[in-house]
Amino acid sequence: MSRRFTAGAVATATALALLATVPAGSATAAPTDTAAEYTVVAEDGVAAATAVAAIEAAGGTVVGRTDDVGLYQVVSDRTDFAARATASTALIGAAEKEAIGYAPRQRHDRVERENLLAGDRGRGKGPKHGAKMDPLDEKLWGLTMMRADKSRRVEPGERGVTVGILDTGVDASHPDLAPNFSAALSRNFAPDIEEIDGPCEVASCLDPVGTDDNGHGTHVAGTIGAAANGLGLSGVAPKVTLVGLKGGQDSGYFFLDSVVNSLVHAGKVGLDVVNMSFYVDPWLYNCVDNPADSPEEQAAQRATIRAMNRALEYAHRRGVTLVGSLGNNHEDLGDPRPDSSSPNYGGTPRERIIDNSSCWDLPVEGPHVIGVSAVGPSKTKSDYSNYGTEEISVAAPGGWYRDGFGTPSFRTDANMILSTYPKHVAQEEGLVDEEGNITPGNEAVIFKDCTRSGVCGYYTYLQGTSMASPHASGVAALIVSKYGSRDYRRGGLTLAPDKVESQLLRTAAEHACPEPRLLSYADEGRDETYDAYCAGGRNFNGFYGHGIVDAYAAVTVPMRR
Repeated sequence: MSRRFTAGAVATATALALLATVPAGSATAAPTDTAAEYTVVAEDGVAAATAVAAIEAAGGTVVGRTDDVGLYQVVSDRTDFAARATASTALIGAAEKEAIGYAPRQRHDRVERENLLAGDRGRGKGPKHGAKMDPLDEKLWGLTMMRADKSRRVEPGERGVTVGILDTGVDASHPDLAPNFSAALSRNFAPDIEEIDGPCEVASCLDPVGTDDNGHGTHVAGTIGAAANGLGLSGVAPKVTLVGLKGGQDSGYFFLDSVVNSLVHAGKVGLDVVNMSFYVDPWLYNCVDNPADSPEEQAAQRATIRAMNRALEYAHRRGVTLVGSLGNNHEDLGDPRPDSSSPNYGGTPRERIIDNSSCWDLPVEGPHVIGVSAVGPSKTKSDYSNYGTEEISVAAPGGWYRDGFGTPSFRTDANMILSTYPKHVAQEEGLVDEEGNITPGNEAVIFKDCTRSGVCGYYTYLQGTSMASPHASGVAALIVSKYGSRDYRRGGLTLAPDKVESQLLRTAAEHACPEPRLLSYADEGRDETYDAYCAGGRNFNGFYGHGIVDAYAAVTVPMRR
């Protein structure tokens, strides 16, 4: 799951989506220099015409709309617009976007790049794993753990199966992703915002489809479906079609408008699977009426909950299997700790007691989302990974830098997940120089592989539940490829999401809780806040859910009809 550095991060004045995105419906007006921008969510069952009338009565003008889920982008020059809109019986709430500061681009959090922040890195290279399709596959211990190295001989994926990467973008110029990337189906719903993303790369601030200025989405895409083409590495489902749904900012933030519009688009064009390795900013937990929050913030969070639930339901009804990461906060999602990180944008973080019955971590705690925890090479739950019987579905390889305590592999890069990465992002991070060569000292962190014609791909290690979720998404895509039926209207295969989920869960490799059940990470250098209790039995528990995803079983065990 993508998480941002939040200490002194960004200043902006609101709570809901905070950003306007590319409208999913028709625009009726353009923002003016003096008008403030808002995101408004309609109440359940309110017709679009009624919602627009209520917005106008409150003094706003609709400039973008997603009628399918009752989401509207609005401008108004009334200072009391938000209060007037929230008071309307037709609207849930409104939140203003008002930039009051600047923060430089942030990419990966301290979990995902723990290896680069460590002062005592190991030098072990790690074992080689399994038969390989591509040169770097021997470094992909995750594929071996979930038997994807075997499943690809039976079912490598169908081109007619489409997987959406709802993330920071996908670098379609990468030679391992280009063969499988669909520009026609891909969309960018997250225009750059200079206050958080830095200067826009293009005049419109809407980056072209097939670009990724963060790297997170490209890494996720490679795990799902990097091509088996004799270059670099291959994904879990190396022949499926990859679709970029840019719902995340270059800085790594994911705001409501962009995420909702991405999910609605996925449903409308009939994508088979969507991977979601993030949470919706600025609230780690969106609560109905948390007493630590102002009335305006409470209304904004209620609107976020309603809009996300609608969007997830919409995508599910239209045949999209939804897969999400459980998060990197090392907590039981059924018994969350107080949250002191929110709002991570647009306000001052403060400690909030999280009531599990009225607060949600979205999208993973939303309807129909398959929640995935992370394990390391030893199959131990990664120290950072969230867990809990309430939300977990399965576990998958997510990497764990600190795995292998007492062995040469402890604190080595090879314990993490290797996948595709944009060259220009690696250059900005100092891993690659201007000539495209790996900089000294980073040879164990990033790899380069080139075709005979001189086209080169770059690959780096990350860890997180963000890396676990795409392993499960890849298996979901294989299930659709193996058991789906032809849908000539959509031009590919289709399989009901509930059937995909059932096959994924029942073929996962069961894994019992550790003994003792209270797992301490003290040997790995973690304090008691990382201690995790594993509830449940072998067939279902809080660390592994129904088990570790098994790609080979998923495509060889007959599906229940």
